[in-house]
Amino acid sequence: MRRTVAAVLLLGLVAGCGGNAPAEQGQGSGQWSFKDDRGKEVTAEKRPERVVAQVSAAGALKDYGVNVVGTFGPLKRADGSTDPEAGSIDPSKVTDITGPGYGEIDFEKFAALNADLVVAGYYPEVTGLWHLTAEFEEKVLKVAPTVGIGQSKIQLPDGVKRFKELAKSLGADVESAQVKADEAAFTKAADRLRAVGKKMTDAGQKIQVVAGDPKLFYVAVPARNPDLDWYAEELGLPLLTPDKPDAEGGGYFQSLSWENSGTYKEHVLMWDTRAHVLDPEKMKEGHPVFAGLPSVQAGRFVEWNAVAPLSYASYSKIMEKLADQLEQVLAK
Repeated sequence: MRRTVAAVLLLGLVAGCGGNAPAEQGQGSGQWSFKDDRGKEVTAEKRPERVVAQVSAAGALKDYGVNVVGTFGPLKRADGSTDPEAGSIDPSKVTDITGPGYGEIDFEKFAALNADLVVAGYYPEVTGLWHLTAEFEEKVLKVAPTVGIGQSKIQLPDGVKRFKELAKSLGADVESAQVKADEAAFTKAADRLRAVGKKMTDAGQKIQVVAGDPKLFYVAVPARNPDLDWYAEELGLPLLTPDKPDAEGGGYFQSLSWENSGTYKEHVLMWDTRAHVLDPEKMKEGHPVFAGLPSVQAGRFVEWNAVAPLSYASYSKIMEKLADQLEQVLAK
């Protein structure tokens, strides 16, 4: 896979991702085991207690009662607030081992944590772990086994359940009152979003999921993202699928020039809220075609919390907020 800005935007996978080597097949043997989404039976002499995880994986585990000791990936925004990718993680209570470049970690900090397990997302399109290059994964494996949980070619509830299963294997009480309450809230929020989707469909309105950088405008392919695929296929949210997804980047999007950002003129724009992506105001600056779209002029924007922690607690809040925003734009 070539180095593309598109991969950064829609996948969170960046330069060199195609060069990642598969994790070692044998990761030790012992009393604890978990089959991850790479098809690997990950084992350890005892149940891991000191877990280091990519931030969204860390957030999902925390929501099920597993506290991690360190994280890598976007943890804090420039203003000091917790990055949405990290979910409920308190940055002051973990050690950030993120390195200077994508997929790099501060190995000295990592080694000092005495980790006995490393967890990260996994995309079948590449052979390595998310936010961990082949070079650093090889180093990590000399210290601790790694687990990869699928981030694509699944629907949202599948990913949520996989993190629940991992948390259970790590000793969390996934049948606690809190987890049950979070699951009930998730179901309630999904039902509400389904009702909003029906209103939009009845009104003949559609949603276009977008992202942008200074050079290109991107239209996401719902079926390639766990949350969007589920929103569309199971909840009936009317999401646009672009006609010509790019061959590169795993088919997650169609990239367009800003001059062609009006190719799809849908009623609502769902924009990628990650820090490295342009926000709606910046997307309008210097891009008259985009700024002239009726949806843009009417301020019909809602948020897409891409790659948020896959947990009931995380997505119950995300879906409630999305339902609020969609109801507001329906009223415009």
